[in-house]
Amino acid sequence: MGRPYNNRVEVVLEARGLVRRFPTPAGPLTVLDGVDLRVTAGETWAIQGPSGSGKSTLLHLLAGLDRPTAGGVWWDGLAVHELTPEAAARSRAGRVGLVFQQHHLLADLTALENVTLPGRVAGRTDTARGAALLASVGLSDRADARPRTLSGGERLRVAVARALYGAPRVVLADEPTGSLDRASADAVVEVLLRSAAADGAAVVLVTHDERVAVRADRRVRLEDGRLSDGG
Repeated sequence: MGRPYNNRVEVVLEARGLVRRFPTPAGPLTVLDGVDLRVTAGETWAIQGPSGSGKSTLLHLLAGLDRPTAGGVWWDGLAVHELTPEAAARSRAGRVGLVFQQHHLLADLTALENVTLPGRVAGRTDTARGAALLASVGLSDRADARPRTLSGGERLRVAVARALYGAPRVVLADEPTGSLDRASADAVVEVLLRSAAADGAAVVLVTHDERVAVRADRRVRLEDGRLSDGG
């Protein structure tokens, strides 16, 4: 499929007609049933909805970590749904940053090494950028620390810095503050939104936290497989 919109409007992420069904003993279970969204550069989106409504499933499709049953996802006009998993992984670098509630930091690496890991995988590590990103999330003094010595909020800040390392066009965050106390959650959200804005990146986050959602430019609700305006 071709590019659905002209890049001059700076659409960095788009989904059209997304459907995701999963097989069950009782027959196919439809989790997403025709989801559309269109995120432009620098926008912040908050996706809300009841537990089990498919929010994480949607984020995985937008990240190219899963394939839709029908419909498509585009990154800057690139048809992600047409790529192999390997090609999607290669194309994700520099386009999409990911932040998960469980952080997924590598225990044997320092904070700085975790931030620059995407570059190490690609064979072009930029230690100076990694250090600058750690500084931007308030962790310049923890560059040599291992994840086990960091608090939950600090680990999440490292994950935010890692997501921004490749200068992505959009950052996708799945319940990034779900395991944090209020003060830590507020601090992490501030860091995520401020750092993404400094890089000109859009942010799409799934959250149950009303204090997080009200900071978004656009709030949508996922229910019964479809997106609608409002939290």
